[in-house]
Amino acid sequence: METEGIRLNKFLSEAGICSRREADRFIEAGKVSINGQAATPGQRVFPGQSVMINGRTISAGKGDKSHKDEPVLLAVHKPKGIVCTTSDKDRAPNIVDLVNYPVRIYPIGRLDKESEGLILMTNQGALVNKMMRSGNAHEKEYLVKVNRPVTDDFIRKMKKGVFLSELNVTTRPCFVAKAGEKAFRIILTQGLNRQIRRMCGQLGFEVRLLKRLRIMNIELGDLKPGAYRELSKREYHQMKEALKGSTNLSYKEQKKEISDGR
Repeated sequence: METEGIRLNKFLSEAGICSRREADRFIEAGKVSINGQAATPGQRVFPGQSVMINGRTISAGKGDKSHKDEPVLLAVHKPKGIVCTTSDKDRAPNIVDLVNYPVRIYPIGRLDKESEGLILMTNQGALVNKMMRSGNAHEKEYLVKVNRPVTDDFIRKMKKGVFLSELNVTTRPCFVAKAGEKAFRIILTQGLNRQIRRMCGQLGFEVRLLKRLRIMNIELGDLKPGAYRELSKREYHQMKEALKGSTNLSYKEQKKEISDGR
């Protein structure tokens, strides 16, 4: 651990406990403590301190990696009705409880409650951060069924980018192709909140089914709802190769490194 300490959310993420975003929620909810004192957002952890989250103690001894589990990376078919957050806000079943893996893992990104399909789960914090950064532009492919026939004009507008008034942003240009009278496939390289549903809604269409088929080189295939599998060595190697040029730093953190001359 760095002598100047490490941000608490980063410490928990790299320990394989949860993502940075989820760590921030736990901290704000008062579920994390350092040396017995309630932690605060942005606080740093120093060698020799003890971190506790939800009753589980993690020793932050200098150079101690013993709290880390063996790397786990799973492809999971999230069914409709399952949420990807473990916060107390939504009483619905969550993906962590559904998989019930013997090692603590958490999802990379999210699929909303009404959506289904592929989601990756891991205990590797650095991998999560690299894949979550929208600037890294990793592909995600979806099958979408809507309430009325898909027109050429609809496809053209979706490809070009749709202005989302609620978010005050125009979506990036993307691949879109018809997949049936009332269905289409779309490949995104960004992950705005409920992006596909918002895009369709802005153009007067209602999503009836949203299923994620692929994340980067990992495909859902014939994996059944609620089932999971470990990534093959080939899939994992290809993913690591694709992530080589990616950063696990936020835009703000990248700017700071540049200004510091690192």
